[in-house]
Amino acid sequence: MSAMELAVSTGGRKTPAPKLPGARALVECLKAEGVEYIFGHPGGAVLPIYDALYDSGLKTILCRHEQGAAHMADGYARASGRPGVCLATSGPGATNLVTGLATAFMDSIPLVAITGNVARALIGRDAFQEADITGITLPITKHNFLVRTARELPGAIRAAFHIATTGRPGPVLVDIPKDVGLEEAPFSYPETVDLPGYKPTYKGHIRQILAAARAIMNAKRPLLYVGGGAIASGAHREVRALAEKCHLPVTMTLMGLGAFPGDHEQSLGMLGMHGTAYANYAVQNCDVLIAVGARFDDRVTGNLKTFAPRVEQIIHIDIDPAEIGKNVVPHIPIVGDCRTVLSVLLEKVKEKRHPEWWQQLEEWKREYPLQYPAAAPGEIKPQAVCEAIYEVTGGEAIVATDVGQHQMWAAQYYKVRHPRHFISSGGLGTMGFGLPAGIGAKLARPGKEVFVIAGDGSFQMNIQELATAAEHNIAVKVAIINNQYLGMVRQWQEFFHGRRYSSSYLGSLDFVTIAKGYGIKGILVTDPDDVRPALEEARAHDGPVVMDFRVTQEENCFPMVPAGGSNSEMLGPKGWME
Repeated sequence: MSAMELAVSTGGRKTPAPKLPGARALVECLKAEGVEYIFGHPGGAVLPIYDALYDSGLKTILCRHEQGAAHMADGYARASGRPGVCLATSGPGATNLVTGLATAFMDSIPLVAITGNVARALIGRDAFQEADITGITLPITKHNFLVRTARELPGAIRAAFHIATTGRPGPVLVDIPKDVGLEEAPFSYPETVDLPGYKPTYKGHIRQILAAARAIMNAKRPLLYVGGGAIASGAHREVRALAEKCHLPVTMTLMGLGAFPGDHEQSLGMLGMHGTAYANYAVQNCDVLIAVGARFDDRVTGNLKTFAPRVEQIIHIDIDPAEIGKNVVPHIPIVGDCRTVLSVLLEKVKEKRHPEWWQQLEEWKREYPLQYPAAAPGEIKPQAVCEAIYEVTGGEAIVATDVGQHQMWAAQYYKVRHPRHFISSGGLGTMGFGLPAGIGAKLARPGKEVFVIAGDGSFQMNIQELATAAEHNIAVKVAIINNQYLGMVRQWQEFFHGRRYSSSYLGSLDFVTIAKGYGIKGILVTDPDDVRPALEEARAHDGPVVMDFRVTQEENCFPMVPAGGSNSEMLGPKGWME
């Protein structure tokens, strides 16, 4: 008999499962799932749950905003590969999770969100702090549940974790009315889940895999294009093995950074709107494109009509059949888990070299390197700060970013060496993500250094989570790339709106004093000679640190493909590159 059933056996007879209040049953469910941390904020509808958590042994992290709780659970999941858990009360507490759930949904992150609701008799009556959170989140969750009885609760939680972590991962929400948390029912936790209609495909069709192997073997200009699905499936070893066996150049999406070492000689870095020029030229000139766990989103493809115009064969490997052909129709579609499919594919390909193709790639690297204008005396370049973080950490830190120019500079100049070491909001582009996600990542991987690279605009969107870091002494090191603008907004206004900087100037803010107000060490950096010493001082400090780097105010992020443009038409620091 399973220990999870919480039943005892006496003299060969099984006694009935004990009755537990719904809130206590929930706690037992979370323990059975191996949950370590619960990120949340209490309120009336979840008081029974918080009461049950009080002496449960589970670690609760009081966030200062429910959006922060969702992002912390998200960062925890991205860094660990295990599902993150967040908890919010009804009404505004639940709706404050929405942005975090949408963020996790767009990036396929396993997350279980638990919300309270008003008592069952009040549902639909516009009661105080009532919101139809299952209806609200239907488009931005993989699945959600409204639990109507305490007896249903264990099955719903078991199914939620199963759905969140299998197939294409994603967030699942479980809504629990307050009186369900108080209602008693017999408790046993299901060991297995049987969900008719939900049967993810893990093994790719062998004929399709053989076709892919033939295409790779016949290729003259192959390119491996890797997305976040490769990291979700744990396929980084297989990606590297395939690349090295067939001597393939590798380019990654923002979500795919770390699926292949960024400092590897075969890495072309990130592709797309702010990708490297040589990665984009490789895409535009390859004859066989091997997409692994990527979804051909618009930031990568640019104008679909001009994307990869010389390609002869597109191989698309993805566990979600809905992604196959959604944006780009592949010649060889393979539905299956990236790691499982690549393991078989590796057996079907032979070693092969492409000297002429690599000669062209190296020429592009020399002609169009990642570069930025030299700093004037006393000027701090934002790109240099990202490079310095990479150098002082040896590329071994986990980096969490907010969204904007600094995010792209981090992706370009911090060469991510390992999977689950670059944590960023890709699909939704959520400002305010970095700090709470970094906190979640540090709790998931306490033995790793965690740097948060933030913009001064993004950082202020969830700045209150400094209190959470301070309360628990969570040693995240925050590097604010402070240009006093909403940098990416300002850049687009410069290029496409005649430098009419409408509502993009933020002004100067004393982040060091703010950090001190939260009881956190703050460091102001205004001299380029102080960049590395500040980073080393932060690393040596046993606790959270906020570093305010005052960088060039109107620095632009290059290369840049204008929205709707072709990847072969990039705006660079020296003009158009065609």
